[in-house]
Amino acid sequence: MAATGLSTLLLAATACGPVAQRQPQDLRVGYDSRDGSLTVWPPRGALAEDTTATTAVTEAVRDWRSPVDDRAHLPSSGILFSGQVDGSPLALVAASVPGQAASWLLQLTGDGERYTVSHATEYTDPGYLAYSDVLPVQSPGGRRYLTSERVRRLVGPDGRTLSGTDGLTDPVEVPECRAVTVTATLRSTESLPRGRANDRLLDLGTGTAAPRYPLVRDESGSGRRALNGLDTCLLAGEDGPFGSILRRVGDRDLPQLVPASWPMEALAVRTLGEIVLDGGEPAELEQLTWDSAEGAMSAVVYRPADGGPVVLSPADRTDPLQVYELPVPGRPLVVLSWRAAKDTTLSVPPNTARLVDRPGLVVTPLPDRRETFSLAADDKTHYRSAGSPRT
Repeated sequence: MAATGLSTLLLAATACGPVAQRQPQDLRVGYDSRDGSLTVWPPRGALAEDTTATTAVTEAVRDWRSPVDDRAHLPSSGILFSGQVDGSPLALVAASVPGQAASWLLQLTGDGERYTVSHATEYTDPGYLAYSDVLPVQSPGGRRYLTSERVRRLVGPDGRTLSGTDGLTDPVEVPECRAVTVTATLRSTESLPRGRANDRLLDLGTGTAAPRYPLVRDESGSGRRALNGLDTCLLAGEDGPFGSILRRVGDRDLPQLVPASWPMEALAVRTLGEIVLDGGEPAELEQLTWDSAEGAMSAVVYRPADGGPVVLSPADRTDPLQVYELPVPGRPLVVLSWRAAKDTTLSVPPNTARLVDRPGLVVTPLPDRRETFSLAADDKTHYRSAGSPRT
């Protein structure tokens, strides 16, 4: 399990919760995930043993539907926290949603005897919330994080240890559209005999719109370097790298759900080269790569030398010939990238100007109509298209 290296995690979906008087149909309080003798998600919060609150939370989760009308499977879901926060009842539920095989973190707010789902984020790895160690929480005073029992210490974006109660941290300032790092120190357990000193996560910012999950794993720290200076709200836009490829089920695109191109881990960047347009200063081209739930993705970042606005291409799924449409103002481009070898040859449409032409990288003006580019290898020729109108 990538989130923790946990190989002995047990998820007992039919076990009873810790509150003896809860109704049989109520959600469990806590979650039946164990790491050796350690309960990873025990009951948390001052209302964890309040049967009235548990029943009210259960009713709200039972009534909740995902954006595509799927419902939570209550026997395999659980209340991770139930207490008073910022003067109001707050419950956090790890909800299993079989329809799209996803985990949803539901944030519920109490008003009198009723609870409502005030925020819902989707993680497209089923069961993720049960074996992760740090979960994001919306708060009027700033970002909070709920931590598992494996977490011994959590360091916030400012490098300071976060304090809190019952596993829920105090509010911490997180920018709206910038990625920042939070780092957990994990205690020694059966699955992690030596613990883990630096379990890094990137928070993509408080501007990340639901249902997109704002935390991305960053074990090596390469993601923080890759996103340095980038606006994560632009990255997440419908034409940006993280938001440009929609989830598709059957013959339908589902814009209501987390995009297929949404990052989960392994963010990194490498330099492709420089480009000079119209006699100006050289601009740098970078290739941003990451892993999503549907495989490896990449995009191109154009960084002007004069410090002007960064330009981002939409995402492209991994392919022998990568094709990126880069909307540089006044001079839109096509960036073609591939693994250079002696037996590969790139062909472009007739009369196409090559603004950059070197092994593994060609940059051309974006054609006014749809055109085909091809990469001939020893065993196969790969065809890709680019140009307006984009399809």
